[in-house]
Amino acid sequence: MSRIVVLGSGAWGTAIALSLHRRGGHRVTLWAHSPEVAQEIVEAGENTLAFPGFPIPPEIAITGSEAVVSEAEIVVSTVASAFLRSTLARIRPHLCPGQIVVSATKGVEDRTFLRMTQVIAAHLVLGDSAHPALHLPIGALSGPSFAFEVAQGQPTAVTVAFDDPEVAARIQSEFSSETLRLYTSTDVIGVELGGALKNVIAIAAGVAAGAGLGYNPTAALITRGIAEITRLAVACGGRRETLAGLSGVGDLVLTCTGSLSRNRTVGQELGQGRKLPEILAKLGSVAEGVLTTRAALGLARQHGIEMPIAEQMELILDEGKDPREAIKALMLRPGKDEQ
Repeated sequence: MSRIVVLGSGAWGTAIALSLHRRGGHRVTLWAHSPEVAQEIVEAGENTLAFPGFPIPPEIAITGSEAVVSEAEIVVSTVASAFLRSTLARIRPHLCPGQIVVSATKGVEDRTFLRMTQVIAAHLVLGDSAHPALHLPIGALSGPSFAFEVAQGQPTAVTVAFDDPEVAARIQSEFSSETLRLYTSTDVIGVELGGALKNVIAIAAGVAAGAGLGYNPTAALITRGIAEITRLAVACGGRRETLAGLSGVGDLVLTCTGSLSRNRTVGQELGQGRKLPEILAKLGSVAEGVLTTRAALGLARQHGIEMPIAEQMELILDEGKDPREAIKALMLRPGKDEQ
């Protein structure tokens, strides 16, 4: 039986743990950021704070101790991008040679503009006398996958990417089940950026919906959004065909149209005139696109890539620009050939 530790007891971490348990053949542990949170989950028999309504089988171990990481063969990180560094500092002493790390967080780090696998890799090579540098295989899991439906056992297909195709094939074998289908890739950059940047476009799609602008702009935003995402991903070293797959177009369509999308919900509330702090307080959970918008534009400027949709979303999120004026600004851009 493979020993798998899922870092992060939010909705996504809980859903992945449930999916792995449903598949069978694993010893699954869900790590919470504190012993108190872990104890609450154990006592309630479900994740009442972050993901209520889904009983957690007693076979899934729940813990707040970082020491459990040392027992894992596979470590799956679902920690929100804003908290990844602090979490890595806690678990780094317990990581061991021979482990595989799967990043399932869809984000780009603010200020550094690093992808999540890059953040993880940077921590692993920061060795000291007690904990020498580690060079573990680090990959990305991404695709159209609402946590709620994964936890329900609804059919879901995603992509897992590692530089080494044999490692990707191992994770495919370990995670795939009758409800979760994994495709493999060696394009870690494309898979990660597709999953992260689609959240920015989803906010824009939500803005259009909230402002009552009809279905036409949503289709336009999805189509032009994948063009923006692809330009940046390719400039960073990703492959164009990856962005046409599950972790690109697939995830973008789901997040821009699905009512379970937190990022679309943020945009919808903005389009209805509500302020961002009020929206985030009401949401009570992470909407990665809010942080990723700024980071995506920083990354785009590094590579000289134009991202007009993301630019308008930044003006709405950071400067309070009227959403209708932002959409109008996109419509009034100089004409050009479709690319």
